[in-house]
Amino acid sequence: MKVGGHWKYLFRAVDKHGRLIDFMLMDRRNTRAAHRFLRKALTTMRHWPPSSITTDQLGSYPKAISRLQREGKLSSNPKHRTCKYLNNIIEADHGALKRVIRPTRGFQTMKTAAATMKGFEVMRMIRRGHCLTCKPHVKDEVRFVNKLFDIFVIAV
Repeated sequence: MKVGGHWKYLFRAVDKHGRLIDFMLMDRRNTRAAHRFLRKALTTMRHWPPSSITTDQLGSYPKAISRLQREGKLSSNPKHRTCKYLNNIIEADHGALKRVIRPTRGFQTMKTAAATMKGFEVMRMIRRGHCLTCKPHVKDEVRFVNKLFDIFVIAV
C-alpha cells in the first residue's frame, strides 16, 4: 500500500481458520522487519505455539525464524513452509482487504495508516465472528471496540 506516496508493506499473520493473529505496517520488507513482526505475532500467540509457519518465498523469513529459534522465542519444532499455494488463505484475505483500502486513496502518514488498518481489521474480525471475547450483541461489540482502542467512556 502507499503511504505518503511511498510503498509500505503490510505484514499479516492468520491462523489456519483465517482468523487474524496480528498485523504490522513496515517501511521495509527485510530480515529485521520480518523478525520484528514474527516476534510480535509469537508474543500474541504465546500460549499457542505454532506447529508450522507458512510464508511466501521471501528470503528474509528463514533468517528471521532461525534468529527467533536462537533467541528461544520459537521452538525448533515448527516447520517453515514456502510452497506457492499453501499461503492461499492469507492471499485471499489480502484481496478482500485491498478492496476496503482502495476507496481511501492512500494514506498520508504511517500513524493514520496504522490506525485505519487497525480499525479495518477489527471491524472485519467482528463481521466474520472471529472475536472470541465479544458476544454477538451491539452493546458487547461496542464494549469490545472501546477496550481494543483504549477508549474510556465517561458517563455524564
